[in-house]
Amino acid sequence: MSFRLRVVALVMFIAVTATAATAWLTLQQASREFDRTVSATAEQQVLITTGLADFARTRGGWDGVAERVRELSLQTGQRIQVTTVSGTVIADSDTLAGAAVRGVTGPPLLVDPRPTWQPLPENGVPLGAKTVLLASFEYRVGMHLASCLTRAGIGVRLADARLGIPLPQPAAYSAQSKACEVEAQAQVPMEIDRAFEAELQACHKQSAQLVPCLQDVFSRAVGAYAPAQMRVYVGAAEQPSPRLPVKSIVLTAGVVAVTAVGASWLLSRRVLRPIGALTAASAQVGEGKLTERVPVRGQDELAGLARSFNRMADSLQRSEELQRRMISDVAHELRTPLANLRGYLEALKDGVLPPSPELFESLHDEAVLQQRIVDDLQDLALAEAGALTYQKIRLDLGELVAGCKTAHAALAHASGVTLTTEGTGPRWVSADPDRLRQVIGNLVRNALAATPSGGTITLGVTSDGERHLVCVADTGSGIAEQDLPHLFDRLWRADRARGRGERYTTGSGLGLSIARQIVADHGGTVDVVSVLGVGTTFTVWLPAA
Repeated sequence: MSFRLRVVALVMFIAVTATAATAWLTLQQASREFDRTVSATAEQQVLITTGLADFARTRGGWDGVAERVRELSLQTGQRIQVTTVSGTVIADSDTLAGAAVRGVTGPPLLVDPRPTWQPLPENGVPLGAKTVLLASFEYRVGMHLASCLTRAGIGVRLADARLGIPLPQPAAYSAQSKACEVEAQAQVPMEIDRAFEAELQACHKQSAQLVPCLQDVFSRAVGAYAPAQMRVYVGAAEQPSPRLPVKSIVLTAGVVAVTAVGASWLLSRRVLRPIGALTAASAQVGEGKLTERVPVRGQDELAGLARSFNRMADSLQRSEELQRRMISDVAHELRTPLANLRGYLEALKDGVLPPSPELFESLHDEAVLQQRIVDDLQDLALAEAGALTYQKIRLDLGELVAGCKTAHAALAHASGVTLTTEGTGPRWVSADPDRLRQVIGNLVRNALAATPSGGTITLGVTSDGERHLVCVADTGSGIAEQDLPHLFDRLWRADRARGRGERYTTGSGLGLSIARQIVADHGGTVDVVSVLGVGTTFTVWLPAA
């Protein structure tokens, strides 16, 4: 299977799986929400019945209950209808909302505003007929008080009383609320109902069922004074059960899946097109067509990969060109002198030229030069491959430069060139002394070849922070600015006509390349500054030991 098909299959699998899971979770959640909206929950039923009972307890009756029904309907989202026990409608949320009245559903819920006498231990309520009688009296007073406060527009709250029942209290005390309290006290007689007292006394004979008996007697006693019981219907019979949009969900899932597949196909196409171009270009490069390049579009990772490939191809092409040029240069360097040697040897063999010491010395010098070219090529190959061996020790650059001056003094004197040194103090470096002599000797020989009689070559040693440097400065012919970038190329000469006819030049065109590689292996660099007709300065930088 191709990469594109694998990408599309993987993305399609992920998209379809994720869409199916999302749809399933959506269906489950929607089903739960729909079920909850169709029928009132137990929490909603408790909220509605408790809210209506508290309304009656704090107002001493059911006057104004319609507004409370509207609030509870909006709060719960349910249709609410309140009726008397006989079926008379007191309030209906459909009517209050101005909508058509729907039929009721399910059995009604009973709302009983009568309080339950509860002698909890923390209330400190003693068990006895007197406590229940007093609670009954306080409750009747509280109902009259709640009715009076409601008529006066004063807020009412339920407060836990020490007698075991919650009693209405004004939310804020004022002269008007005080007048309501006085009026409520005056409307409740103090005489004791003998039948009520008899029932309470009878409860004390049932010690095991004392509390339930007292609660039952209390409930019957206050029933005549408490707001009437009401029935509450929650929900509507004609309310249709919401249906889940299964088709819409499935259609949405299909659209998402198709979109994901299309996007993955476009993405794979965007990824594979440059990869295909890279594959084709790399195949061409592998067949030797190093001029092949790939187009670069954008700034993303694929564009970066294309740039890297083009840089690699450029490097390979340059290496190939340098290799061809080097082979051509080596062949050129060796062809002419070998032809000369062959010609002289054939002339000697045929007796055309008489043998002489001068001729043999010339042939020997030519053979030595060719051997030097071969040795330099080998040194350069070893150095570039990192196989050139070094015997590094701690040495003084000043002492090394002084030795190089002594070694080349005779050549400088023969050429009429003054060779001097500058710099004092030890300059310690960790280096191979023989290889550094090879570097400095090469620079000095090149300087001698470029400096006419009467000129000067200066060998200087100094320091620059954590580096030491050796300068080889001459007052020779200098090097043209356009030739400086090629100075360290292999088998390159600024003046090819000069060639090996000079007495003191190496003649191989490899000395500077070898010198730069040796210095680089010591962690240093070689710089050159030259002015045509003024002179040239080579600077070797080495890290201090």
